[in-house]
Amino acid sequence: MNRFINIALVSAFALGMTGCDDYLDTNSPSISDREFVFSSEESARGALNYGYELLRANRNIHSVGIFWSPIWGSDMEGLQDSYQDGDAGQLEKGFYPTGTSAININGLQGWEVFGDLYKTIGVCNALIDSFESLENFKSLMSGEPNGLSDIYGQAVALRSTCYFELCRYYGDVPFVEHAGESAKGLTSRFAIYDLCMSKLMEVEPHMYRAGENGVRADVMNRNYVQGLIGRIALYNAGYCTRRTDLAAGFYADGKGEALSFDDLCVEDPQNKAVYGRRADWRQVLETARPYLEACVQQPGSIQFHLSDPRGTDAQGRLYDSPYQYVFNQMHKDNSMDLADESVYEIPFMYNGGSDRPGYIGRASTGGNYGAPCVGCGQNRIQPHVYYGWFDPKDARRDASCCVTGSDGNGREFLLSLDIANWGKVGITCNKWDWNRMKKPDTATYGNSAINVSYMRMSDVYLMLAEVYAALGQDGQAKTYLARVHNRNFPGGVDSKLDAWIAACGAEFSSTDWSAMYKAVIKERALEFVGEGVRRFDLIRSGLLPEAAVNNRRDMTRVLEDIRDKGYAEFENGNRIPAYVWVKNVDSHTLYGYRLTAATPSGMESDPVLYPGWRGVHDDWDGVLGSFGYATFNHNATNVAIKGLFEYVAPGSAQAQAWEADGYVKTPWGIDLIKDSKNWDTHAYKVLAGITDADYQARKSPVTVRPFRYQDLLNSGITNGYGFRQE
Repeated sequence: MNRFINIALVSAFALGMTGCDDYLDTNSPSISDREFVFSSEESARGALNYGYELLRANRNIHSVGIFWSPIWGSDMEGLQDSYQDGDAGQLEKGFYPTGTSAININGLQGWEVFGDLYKTIGVCNALIDSFESLENFKSLMSGEPNGLSDIYGQAVALRSTCYFELCRYYGDVPFVEHAGESAKGLTSRFAIYDLCMSKLMEVEPHMYRAGENGVRADVMNRNYVQGLIGRIALYNAGYCTRRTDLAAGFYADGKGEALSFDDLCVEDPQNKAVYGRRADWRQVLETARPYLEACVQQPGSIQFHLSDPRGTDAQGRLYDSPYQYVFNQMHKDNSMDLADESVYEIPFMYNGGSDRPGYIGRASTGGNYGAPCVGCGQNRIQPHVYYGWFDPKDARRDASCCVTGSDGNGREFLLSLDIANWGKVGITCNKWDWNRMKKPDTATYGNSAINVSYMRMSDVYLMLAEVYAALGQDGQAKTYLARVHNRNFPGGVDSKLDAWIAACGAEFSSTDWSAMYKAVIKERALEFVGEGVRRFDLIRSGLLPEAAVNNRRDMTRVLEDIRDKGYAEFENGNRIPAYVWVKNVDSHTLYGYRLTAATPSGMESDPVLYPGWRGVHDDWDGVLGSFGYATFNHNATNVAIKGLFEYVAPGSAQAQAWEADGYVKTPWGIDLIKDSKNWDTHAYKVLAGITDADYQARKSPVTVRPFRYQDLLNSGITNGYGFRQE
């Protein structure tokens, strides 16, 4: 079913929307006309689709704007740019190392997202109000789901999703539930979370699961609502930084009752903020648990693949990663196919403006015309994560991270760890890649048809595992942790799982979380690397302050060892060397293909096939020709890499043998210390706003972004946390 809004309906509804200057006045006159909206299911669905379109079409919400903040600011994902003094976006991602008062509140990337989300909320409020005023509302909301009750539920889910995003980025925000009411003043985020959860629970029984009545995962279905209840609960019950300059009793729950808190850090008198969680957090998680259980027990048409259904193709490529298959399914062209594991997926058509992989995917130095086009690669993976966090047998490493990019002329090249080498700085996220599309756009980098998977079944499994672990039910937690973890290992079993869980427990000592809970949080890091999840997981789990300290310790050791020994070694046996050796080869002649897949067992010494999931498109000539562009013929399209995970001394007999075979010694780990000021400032100190001294003093970090000046004027609110008011 095509979920993109009918153009005529877009025009009709757009005329009724308030102007951009009045976006916090959430009235939407034409949509509030219930006689029109609910004159038929078709018109009601059209109004709902307009709300979806506002969310989908705005890149600031799901892609290049605010989405960059979590990608750049964790202990596993860092910037691709050299550090610039005073850059508001970089300072935000480092948790404000120069203080919050130094931030230009109007200079943050994606500042429009605040108003944009309220525009969608306004559409949802109008739909919800119109539906609730129907004479037969109670009868529609009794018994089994029907078309209108499902539309109503989707409107509630869409509104709740917007409030969820607002609260996790900004903290306390204006809350409005009815059309025509202006979004004025602040409401406790915990009250907003409670109210959203309550409303979602109300509509959940009256919605269709994915696969029922033609409903798919490209709309907010019953399974998504169940998962969203769990997602909101984890933030509602999690650690966060809250203001201390507000009136007593401001922080209330959804019933208006004042909350008490368990604080992990002490109040910061300068920023007037404290880091803690609501004292009744267990009750919040218990409330959400049955909904997560229902989602995994009755998933509808949503699948969780334990094996890769692709097998081996005609060219001999081995596809042996159910994890990579999820992302491969998103690399569609004109079809409306969805990933089997998506619980909710934001759809894009060809030339539809998706920023994957143009901004967040595998890197390319091509321009607005190229084979492939430019891939900025904003989500860079920190080297110690690539080398040290993943078990070498974990198939997610190569499917998620890549040490090579594309040059725009149909060839592969080794990325660089020199932070000044913009466009070539690795290690890049490998989940979205122009090369994996059958017919990628070759004219502009912002026009892929790759969807945004907003919630996947692996996320639901791990949310449920986290809830179980937080509540002390480790046996149940391990069941769902293992389901996600084991499928990425040979034979679907990691024989060292128990030892890995114990090791995760030893990584953090600042909280009383169990080893199982910490293992679930670490599993989420491996599962969602490059997707902007880790930053928020660290915040809400309370692990953020210690993670900053650990991150500096780990990267300091890596830099010192490379400087002193020529390599740094990790507990899993991997080594990151100062130098590697590379040469370009004709992969098509060698193997019959240029785009590689999983590395076959026993072929780990093959310098082209290992690491896996790289190379380039098999037929860039054909792609270019189909668009009417001149073609080219490059034979040496692939990069062969030797010494990537071991140390071979330059000048040694082994190095000389490689060089005699045409391999060229190439800087790798040595580039981490080439420009130590840049690297020290923004890479291993990417969490520089939380110093070792802050950690020892239990100083509360600031984990939210400020409101811009226009937002303050429109809503009558003030900035807290030490941020400016203009």
